[in-house]
Amino acid sequence: MILDYSDEIKKLIDKVNYFKKHLDIDAKKRKLTELQKEANKPNFWDDPASAKEIMDRISKLEEEISAIYVFGKELLDIQLANKLALEGKDKDLVKEVEFRISKLSKNLEEFEFNKIFTEKEDPLPAIITIHPGAGGTESQDWANMLMRMYMRWSEKRGFKAEIISIFYGEEAGIKNATFTIDGKFAYGLLKGENGVHRLVRLSPFDAANRRHTSFASVEVIPLIKKDIEIKLEKKDLKVETYRASGPGGQHVNVTDSAVRITYLPTGIIAQCQKERSQTLNRKTALTILISKLHQRELDLRERKKEELYKKKKEIAWGSQIRSYILHPYRLIKDHIKGLEVTKVDEVLDGDIDIFIKRYL
Repeated sequence: MILDYSDEIKKLIDKVNYFKKHLDIDAKKRKLTELQKEANKPNFWDDPASAKEIMDRISKLEEEISAIYVFGKELLDIQLANKLALEGKDKDLVKEVEFRISKLSKNLEEFEFNKIFTEKEDPLPAIITIHPGAGGTESQDWANMLMRMYMRWSEKRGFKAEIISIFYGEEAGIKNATFTIDGKFAYGLLKGENGVHRLVRLSPFDAANRRHTSFASVEVIPLIKKDIEIKLEKKDLKVETYRASGPGGQHVNVTDSAVRITYLPTGIIAQCQKERSQTLNRKTALTILISKLHQRELDLRERKKEELYKKKKEIAWGSQIRSYILHPYRLIKDHIKGLEVTKVDEVLDGDIDIFIKRYL
């Protein structure tokens, strides 16, 4: 029996037509033509900032229009292949139709997913800072587990993760860490991870093997590199240098090249120790500081996080966004998104897309 995929193809056609109408592709084509005419004017690059903004808009419009065109062309090819398979009772061609439908469905799903990102900061790299709560080694180890979870997520997506600053605990774990994750819509994907994360487990550091509850906070902000309206005055900056520390003395600078910058009006701190050059560490720390100040302004203006930098939630009971329970049963509860997952090991190994998609 030769399978007929006409119904599946019709559903895909309806979805593409929905995108075409919803995104108003015809209007976007007209706008693209206008911008291209503007870009061809002799004095177009006299104002580099304005020109770059127009070129970015042109690139975005071309990408959207091209995607819809490619989807439509692929559907026509699949329709023809399905018709030929039915007429010729060609089983190999049927398999090809099935494969192409599956591939196109995934591409449409990804296209739809990317349309969710509407905020200006969504395409930017993310800066993640993790702080353990009260509890010493227990919480420090949990903070380290969370850092590994995001690093593994980044690796699986083919993103680039880079540690900017890290302070290790005396016995295990980390006292705090700041790292960046760079990839397509990195900040847009990770911004829902902001908040307190709670772990319940039998402690590996307790000789009596008792159950412990640990907390750690995760802060996610966009990495702003340019085009922002934040000016820093030298008198407002406290710059300190120190020697980086690490476990076992490996991969650690032996000079006082690590840099910590405090913005005195707010007390916000940024630090970097990843480079051997004090100058490069200072530059990176300054970028992190500007990004934090930018995010602070957004938070205060939009009142998104209950004045995050004035009244930070306590890293303890009642404020967690997600609980990772390893004992007496194995379950992860996302309290904000109303989601429960039993694949605990997979999540801790970086499979957090289920939470990300629910948030978005």
